Amino acid sequence: MSNSVPPYDNLPADLSQLAQTVRSTAQTRTGDCLSLLELLRLLDQLHYEIRDTLFRDALPDNRQRLYRLLKDIEQEGGWPYIKRMKLIQLIEHLDENSDDESAEGPG
Repeated sequence: MSNSVPPYDNLPADLSQLAQTVRSTAQTRTGDCLSLLELLRLLDQLHYEIRDTLFRDALPDNRQRLYRLLKDIEQEGGWPYIKRMKLIQLIEHLDENSDDESAEGPG
């Protein structure tokens, strides 16, 4: 996991604790690709579940609320999105490791 952590300066306490729990959970799975993939799938599933139910139901129903939502999106970094790794990136990673192993020669 990368050491660069996005700034979450103004999060409510419950979300800050949640972020720390997710980071800690990921750290305990360091080096275990399948376990980390399971965590990513869970986060993706939760993202869609919240978006398609609670968030959709909470969307603005008047111009003032819509304006506040759009202003927040503009100021705080846009729309949430979970980016998926492309297969080509995985293949390139495998090629890099294969080149490293070839350079080392037989063990």
